[in-house]
Amino acid sequence: MLGGADLLAAASRIASYVVRTPLLRGPVTAAHGTGLLLKAEHLQLGGSFKMRGAANAVLALAADRVVTGSSGNHGIALARIARTLGIPLTVVLAAGAMPSKAAAIRALGAETVQVGGGVAEREERARALAAEQGAVLVPSSDHPLVVAGQGTVGLELLAAAPDTETVYVPTGGGGLLAGLCLAAADHPVRVVGVEPALTPRYARSLAAGHPVRLPPCATVADGLRGQSPGTVPYPIIRDRVDELIAVGDAEILAATALLHRLGVDAEPSGAVALAGALRAGRRERAVAIVSGGNTPARLHTLHHSHTSTSASASTNVRI
Repeated sequence: MLGGADLLAAASRIASYVVRTPLLRGPVTAAHGTGLLLKAEHLQLGGSFKMRGAANAVLALAADRVVTGSSGNHGIALARIARTLGIPLTVVLAAGAMPSKAAAIRALGAETVQVGGGVAEREERARALAAEQGAVLVPSSDHPLVVAGQGTVGLELLAAAPDTETVYVPTGGGGLLAGLCLAAADHPVRVVGVEPALTPRYARSLAAGHPVRLPPCATVADGLRGQSPGTVPYPIIRDRVDELIAVGDAEILAATALLHRLGVDAEPSGAVALAGALRAGRRERAVAIVSGGNTPARLHTLHHSHTSTSASASTNVRI
């Protein structure tokens, strides 16, 4: 069973491949006052928290060929680490994947394959490809090493702000939320998962008492379109999460715009936790995790840099 020792091992393993992201002042609201902070994972290498789990899995498994299914950010993170280590990578994308993220993955040197269905079909194809290629399958969330890597966000957050009362966590496949639950196992902090209202797979599953699968959806939070809980994250979340909140697309876009006004260049998926904090409206010392910043403008810069400059110059692009 995963525990704090796995998170500490992950933190040591990935230290040379990630950055320790800062806590930023969040928006001042009538409900929160000045007590809301933002964990700035949009500033992480690869543009999202996904770099942590991707690096931990690839390094721990000593992979020499990797396959994954991804909505985009996990694929970008894996492509970056694969390029650094000189290993081939194939990323399977679902039908609704953002073209700009697919282009960024290819610009980093990985191969992409697109399926016609949703996340479930994407994961099935990734498993088949990994078997065909004799490659290591590194899922975007449903793997112990990935969850442990994502949990390093929680270790950093609680070390920097130990008096935090509540952490709001964007929730898709559940790797980040499970990692935060592990980091907070022995800490008196509320852990709140925030899901898009169009795909509340964890809320539905916990209410049912078992994992349930939802149909594909088209929420603006493209990184959080998973259809069912992962087998690794589900029991961790079930046993530790304090609350699950659902937020609509309008709330997600409003939170994204608010972050942009603060100078935080988040993508919609990265603004979901803030949307949850705003909906909760609790006066407390809280942290909302800004999980990603791979906006179209940033992705365009990455793609242009890698397609119009030499390989040696492109390695300087920080994404």
